[in-house]
This record gives sequence, structure tokens and C-alpha cells, in this order.
Amino acid sequence: MNKLIIGLIVGIIAGIIDVIPMIIMKLSWDANISAFTMWVFVGILISSNNINIPGILKGLIISFMALAPSAILIGWKEPMSLIPIFIMTTILGSISGIIINKLIKNKKSAEQAGGADK
Repeated sequence: MNKLIIGLIVGIIAGIIDVIPMIIMKLSWDANISAFTMWVFVGILISSNNINIPGILKGLIISFMALAPSAILIGWKEPMSLIPIFIMTTILGSISGIIINKLIKNKKSAEQAGGADK
């Protein structure tokens, strides 16, 4: 499985986790779709980024950078709604970074082990 697929799968899972409470709270579909697509893109960006920092930091930095434009729009009218958004972004961004880094490292280790046998 290549890095793009790993990021896509983790991003889709993070997006689903983020959107479930939004659906329960009956938020608008444009908000749900926006949140879901943000996490898909975040997963791809984390997996394709080669910055040599721990996965947790990579996930946090990239997820908050992706959130920033939406956070400005959301915070302008409803600043208190940013609190749960920041909490979910912190949790999902850090976990996504950790998982993606582990899966990519495992993939590289398996490739190196396979190459050593030849």
C-alpha cells in the first residue's frame, strides 16, 4: 500500500469520526461535507509530507493549518463553536499523524526486509 492510499484511508476514517457527532447535532450538510473533505486532505498531506518531525506534531501542524481558513469564518460569527472544533482537530490530527507515520514506517521496514532477502 503506498503512502497516498494510507493517507486517504486514515483521512476517510478521521472524517467519518468527525462527522458522526455533527450529524447527531443536526448540523448542515455543507458543514459535514466540509469537515469530511478537510480530514481526507489532511490525511493525504500528512502521508505525503517528508518533514522529519514526530507524527503527532506533523498531524497537529497540518490539521490546524488546514482548519485555519474555516476557523476564521466559523469564529467570526460563532466563536464559542471553535472550542469543540479545536478539541476534535487536536485529537484527530495527532492520532492521524501517529497512525500514518507508523504505517509508513512499517511499510518501509517491510520493503527493506524484502529487499535484504533478494
